[in-house]
Amino acid sequence: MKILHIVAGKLSGGAGRGAYWLHQALIDSGIESLLLTNTKENIIDEHIININKNFKERVFSIVRNQIDQNISHLYKKREKLIFSTGLIGFDFTKLQVYKDADIIHLHWINSGMLDIKILQKIKKPVIWTMRDMWPMTGGCHYTMGCTKFLALCGECQQLHSSSKYDLSRLVLQRKLKYLPKTIKIVGISSWLSNEAKKSSVFQGFDIRTIDNNVNSKEFLPIDKKIAREILGIKTKKKIILVGASNLKDFYKGFNKYLEALKLLDKQKYFLCFFGNSDTEIFDGIGFEYRDFGFLNDTISLRLLYSCADVFVAPSLMEAFGKTIVESMSCKTPVVCFDATGPKDIVRDKIDGYKAKAFSSRDLASGIEWIVNLDKETYTTLCSSARERVEMKFDSYLIAQTYINLYKEVLNGE
Repeated sequence: MKILHIVAGKLSGGAGRGAYWLHQALIDSGIESLLLTNTKENIIDEHIININKNFKERVFSIVRNQIDQNISHLYKKREKLIFSTGLIGFDFTKLQVYKDADIIHLHWINSGMLDIKILQKIKKPVIWTMRDMWPMTGGCHYTMGCTKFLALCGECQQLHSSSKYDLSRLVLQRKLKYLPKTIKIVGISSWLSNEAKKSSVFQGFDIRTIDNNVNSKEFLPIDKKIAREILGIKTKKKIILVGASNLKDFYKGFNKYLEALKLLDKQKYFLCFFGNSDTEIFDGIGFEYRDFGFLNDTISLRLLYSCADVFVAPSLMEAFGKTIVESMSCKTPVVCFDATGPKDIVRDKIDGYKAKAFSSRDLASGIEWIVNLDKETYTTLCSSARERVEMKFDSYLIAQTYINLYKEVLNGE
């Protein structure tokens, strides 16, 4: 059984990391797995094929990405958000690794990695794991309440377009035209799968749900006292951690977190942040804090998750919630909203707290509920968080589910 994964962008964070962990777990399970990517990272792994292996290919990759992103710039009043078209990409069907593969497994395929039209050329079984909403939309990666993807898009809110026949409709109609009905669609949360079932793009498709995964053997807990000493955090206050690849992403809900902070005692808490952000975000919040910036190495993340008393994930819309599972794997309970992907991860008052969507006040209540638990109850909460990951989201377990799907596909079921 030979699997070829197609993954765009960084493999060290976001959607790429979940795909990479799955790929590694498949190899550990005896599956021949290769990963084709356009990442700019220098990853030494004989099972990874980077299409940017020389200067010429790197230039082509940059050009494809710029074209894909810049088409939306024709809309001068557009929201400054990622908007992908899938109008241009790399033709991987010419490669020997494609010819040798039994199954093509798509993941996050944007940044000029794949032209949707190329999918028509694939003469092998295809599985597409959705890692955000883009596969079902006219270009946006999260709809933020817009329901036009249920029909044909057009008059796109994120493009600030008033035309029914705008770029979003073109992108969506190409998906309707070129996506083979035989593709198996996998959502990484029940919320994402349910959105796909309602979409116009995936009507009549076989849609499954297989949770995203975390390598729980990498994300092991570290004693909180030791973690704080290594990080140089000297405080007796309770530590609240917030982080994402990019805290500025509108759907991460950071403003909801800032509103929640206004309801908390500034003398009681020490704040920690990680991820791309603007330093002015933290000015004037009134709390003692440390900003650790963008992190993508597991050791640094483990230390941060482990040092905290609680991790807060205030996302307004999330396909899954990778940082939530990473924190829980490090025995740090999470406060999140009871909505979208995260609602299936955290069990309220068993291994974390699910706040009412999208109440900043209840987000603050969740933080206080966790940090005010007695030592024994808090320890149980932390242990339950770790056990939840080991029993439901571990990479090896998720790999076994995919192996069963691969066998089903190869048997023509």
